[in-house]
Amino acid sequence: MMIPTSLFNACRGGQRAAVRFLAVLVLGVASLGTATAHGDEDDGDDDDRGSSRASYAIGLWGDLPYSAEQAQAVQRLIADMNSQPLKFTVHDGDLKAGSGRCDDIIYWQALDYFNALKAPAMFTPGDNDWTDCDRPAAGSFNSLERLDFERKLFFSTPFSMGQRRLRQEVQTEVLCLGAGGSAVPCVENRRWTVRGVTYVTLNVQGSCNNLCDTAPDPKEYEARNAANIKWMKDAFRFARERNSAAVMLISQASPGWDQSDPTRAPLRDPRTLAQTDGQPDGFMDFLRALREEVVAFRKPVAYVHGDSHYFRIDKPFLDGQGRRLENFTRVETFGNNQANGANDVQWLKVLVDPRSREVFFYQPMIVPGNRVAVPAP
Repeated sequence: MMIPTSLFNACRGGQRAAVRFLAVLVLGVASLGTATAHGDEDDGDDDDRGSSRASYAIGLWGDLPYSAEQAQAVQRLIADMNSQPLKFTVHDGDLKAGSGRCDDIIYWQALDYFNALKAPAMFTPGDNDWTDCDRPAAGSFNSLERLDFERKLFFSTPFSMGQRRLRQEVQTEVLCLGAGGSAVPCVENRRWTVRGVTYVTLNVQGSCNNLCDTAPDPKEYEARNAANIKWMKDAFRFARERNSAAVMLISQASPGWDQSDPTRAPLRDPRTLAQTDGQPDGFMDFLRALREEVVAFRKPVAYVHGDSHYFRIDKPFLDGQGRRLENFTRVETFGNNQANGANDVQWLKVLVDPRSREVFFYQPMIVPGNRVAVPAP
């Protein structure tokens, strides 16, 4: 169901409450209509219970769009993903620039993007979407009010977005905080399994995970961090019980893994995982819990994130003795490069073969129409 842009432009500013009410109403009607009329839901693990563990492909993207030019390029990116048979797609957060306003229209534009995708479309929030919305340049919003709005708009049902929808497990326990300090379910944290591979989204944020920037919120961080750790541990327990071939976790933040990259991530001791650059550390407890689970799981684990806008695939995670965790791979998706327009408006295709030893195989997808430095042949 499409809402005219002119309607939202007319409702900006002091009438945001009216738009939020309309958002919830329209979403509920649209969800009911899709569920009853189209029959396009997918239980997610319906092909996991039999013997079939055939290979498939998924699409990963994030930190887009940050400008009007990139918004046009995102249309080409979506068309490129739609031209290929993908089992699902995931956007790993940041729907706009950190200095851009957090007006409702930004989120509705993103919903249009996700629902334009033929495959089930997943999303995990980014710091530019909510923790940074209290910046004056972003409109001085209440950050948790913006996260509450995202929860209503993107996460009000147990299904994904997209033209085909996939049912997901949801963290419905009342562990997170909403606007006004009220306890709310962490409904943005999701889990699903496809052909023996378990996927998990986690609300882990840049900007120190809400411990720095304009208005740090230690209470919000403490509640959400505990919820994230619990959801992550539950996912690994689930994967072991189901004998999953691999686990992929998706979040926004680049938490930092070692001392190698101060321009793009926090610096930390790779053995103790303590941050060493003097900034508030919103990730150490989560990383220590993750390391325990990765070692215990033994099978392939991929950690997908955005945040620092630098496409890379590597193995930066060490154990307490300084040995590389062989079964762990960090994947950072393409992201905004405003200086070069559409230059980095690209996506990552992951070929998933549950029967293979490494399970995940990565293929950067350079959208022909988004090439800037070297024209497409």
